[in-house]
Formats: sequence, structure tokens, C-alpha cells
Amino acid sequence: MLPYLWRVSLRAVRAILAFGCTLLYWFAYPAPQFLVVLLLSVYTAFSIVALFSRRMETGTYAIGSLAADTGFFLLWIAIGTTAAGAWLAVITWAYLMSSAILHHDWIRTVIVSSTAVVLVFLIPSGDTAQLRAVVVAGGLVASIGAVHKRHLLDRLSHASRQAVLYRSEAQGAREAERQRIAHDFHDGPLQSFISFQMRLEILRKLMNRDIDAAADELKQLQDLCRAQVSELRSFVRSMRPAEEGVSLGASVSRMVEQFQRDTNISASFLSGDFLDPAETETSLELLQILREALNNTQKHSHATRVAISLAKVDSKLEISIEDNGSGFPFSGVYNLEELELLRLGPGSIKRRVKMLNGEMTIDSRPGAGAGLHIRVPV
Repeated sequence: MLPYLWRVSLRAVRAILAFGCTLLYWFAYPAPQFLVVLLLSVYTAFSIVALFSRRMETGTYAIGSLAADTGFFLLWIAIGTTAAGAWLAVITWAYLMSSAILHHDWIRTVIVSSTAVVLVFLIPSGDTAQLRAVVVAGGLVASIGAVHKRHLLDRLSHASRQAVLYRSEAQGAREAERQRIAHDFHDGPLQSFISFQMRLEILRKLMNRDIDAAADELKQLQDLCRAQVSELRSFVRSMRPAEEGVSLGASVSRMVEQFQRDTNISASFLSGDFLDPAETETSLELLQILREALNNTQKHSHATRVAISLAKVDSKLEISIEDNGSGFPFSGVYNLEELELLRLGPGSIKRRVKMLNGEMTIDSRPGAGAGLHIRVPV
């Protein structure tokens, strides 16, 4: 929809042209015909009414207005025998094509321009060949412009739908991340606090009965507190974004070093030569996948050693995490599709890999460790 000021301007141009053509025909043409004067007067009255009525721009009224404008142009072509009349005919044609492109779809514009061009050559007129050439050229430009406008509107509509889809996906990702954080907090720090609270109650009772047992319990609580601090550090670290200006390999190396310091689990990192992904979001998602994998290793695997590797294989970036822990509750090698079908494996990591159009394989060896292999196109 055109801005209101533009629409009013077009309606004002129509009224001025109608009034000017009527006056010119009445005073400058020899022996003006009553029927022509009547038609011009009716169109002038219509243009004045349309100037103050928005209804003429909608529905069937808009089609009727376009038909009236076309009829007025053809009528003026038929009577425009003077130089001033020819100039008014050109201006009227320019207005007609502009109005058709701006207010109507490409089909109506092509129909109106084609019909007018054909009738210009069929209507007996004293106009020169130059005027007809201008009409043909204007009709061609208007038709091309209307088709191009339709193409741009289609692209804009597609872009709008994509924007809505991206917003929906982003909202879904945020909600999933909230659920993951809530789940991790419930299964991790919150459970530790509950356990700590229960042990404190036991310690309070032991203080009144057995001092030595209470001292042992206090020592265990100190160990639990240190473990809880380590777990909280890991939890907070998993919330941090990647450092700006730091390569993916360097970020992973720092993450592995910090993981080893906080958990006392032996961790090694091996990186090949590769360029960082062009999309920053890809690097952020890979780092988050690795954080979650290491967090799962710490909480569930009871591993004493974990090895991480990062390398480019063909056109894909591959991350491998191997540990010597207890493995997953299932045994065997499964790809992403099989894990989805069987509802196995870490859901958050699977979701992130799918968002990156990547591949994932889990090699579970209960009691002997597990391997997680992820390949993402870059």
C-alpha cells in the first residue's frame, strides 16, 4: 500500500488532468461536440469525487477507476489533434501507467497497457507517429515494471515468512536452552544442596551422641562442599559465551584445561589444522556441544580419562570425545537417525547437531567407556 500522501497526489493529478482537458477541449478545439463535452465533464466530476473518497482505491471501485482512466485516455487520443492535446495525451498516459503499476497487480497493468496500445493504433486520430511510439514504449515499460514489482513482492513475502520461521526457531532454541539449564541445575547443584542439607541434619544429631562420628561426618561434608564448588564452577562455565576474537581451537583448548583443573579428570586435546567455520553461530554451537559432553562425562560416566580431538575431514569439521567411564546405558554403535528412532543418547546434543545439519555417532561400551563423534559441514 502506497503512503497516504502519494495516493492523494495521484488522485489530485487525475483531477487536474480531467479539468485541464475539459477546458482545453471546450475553448481550444473548433466545434466541440456535446457528447464529448458531456463525457469529459462526467470524468471530471468523477475525479473530483474520487479525490475525497478512499473507497475508489479498493475492491471493484479500484477496477472501475482504472477502467474510467483508460476510457478517458482513449477518448482524449481520439480528439487530441492539437499540439497541446498531444502533450496532455502523453501526460495522461504517464498517469494511467503510473496508477496501474502502483495501485494494481501486474495482470491488470499488462491488460490495460496492451489494450490501450492496440486501440491507439485502431482509433482514427490526428496524432503523430511519435505519440503512438511513446504510448508503445510506455506500455512496455509499465508491463515490465509491474512484473518486476510482483517479483519483488514475492521475494519480500518469502523473506517475511523466513523471518517468522527464524524467530520461531530462535524462540524454540531459547526455550529448549531454558529447559536444559533448569534440568541441569535440578540434577546437579540443586541435588548437591539437598544432600548437603540432609547431611547437616545428620551432623547435628551426631554432635549430641558421638563426637568422633560427627568429626568424620564433618570431614565428608567438607569433601562434598569442595565437589559442590567444582560442580557449580562447571555449571556456570557452561553458561558463558565463547570469547570474541579467539579461534575455535583455542577456545576448546582452554575449556579442556579448565575442565581438568575443576574435575581432576585427566583430559587431553588434539587439534588439526583447519579454518574456523565462516558462521560464528556454528562455532558457538560446537563449543556448547563440547561443554555439554564434558559435563555429562563428569556427572554420569565416572571416567578418569577423557580425550578430545578436533580436525577437518574432507569438507566437514569433526569433534571426537572418548572416555574410559561406564558408557551409556546401551551397547553398540548408533548414528543420529537410529538414536532419534530409539530415543537414546543426549537429547540436547542431538538437537544441536541437527540444527547444524551435522552427523553424530555414539559408540557405547558399558563398563569400558564411550565415544561421541560429531561431523558438521563447514
